[in-house]
Amino acid sequence: MAIEFMCRKLGMTQLFEDSGECVPVTVLEAAPNVVVQKKTGEVDGYEAIQLGYGARRANLFSRPEQGHFGKVSVEPRRYLHESRLSAAEAEAYEVGQEIACDHFETGSLVDVIGISKGCGTAGVVKRHGFAIKKKTHGTHEAFRQPGAIGAGAYPGRVLKGMGMAGRMGNERVTVRNLRIVKVDAERNLLFVRGGVPGHNDALVRVRNAVAASR
Repeated sequence: MAIEFMCRKLGMTQLFEDSGECVPVTVLEAAPNVVVQKKTGEVDGYEAIQLGYGARRANLFSRPEQGHFGKVSVEPRRYLHESRLSAAEAEAYEVGQEIACDHFETGSLVDVIGISKGCGTAGVVKRHGFAIKKKTHGTHEAFRQPGAIGAGAYPGRVLKGMGMAGRMGNERVTVRNLRIVKVDAERNLLFVRGGVPGHNDALVRVRNAVAASR
């Protein structure tokens, strides 16, 4: 279990390490997340903390939302998200506490969760990487089509999971075991090696790697 720290994706650039290696990195704006609420097993049935991120004018919130923040004397936040924790981990946090980007360490591995870019309706070649058919020997008007999608006699239906045309992207994606190249606590920036899901300015969540493999 780990805190899913909310950040904003700014874009990609490159950094040079001490060895001289040029490393592609994604820059994340990691402004402090504030603890808005704590969930307990006695009251809610599970242990978690609710984090808030991003500024937004108070008059844009409904009265129930304003009451949710006002009850704990926290400035309204644009985004809210819960992070499941163990009882021991949840005890380390208090309502109103700010968690900064120095929660992460340079060189540590993290998982990044976000919504991938939407590509609209796509065919099987772009969506699943199907091969393009030959453009000779009688093939016509079917260069980017999937071909047969099942047998006619048995089982007599299209099997589940068959790759076909449809909506591509715009779904939750988790990229695991990315290395943090640099933590800039003064400017609230995280530099993560490689690409992360989502468009520039998208909301992403960063957590310590659940299953570090490299």
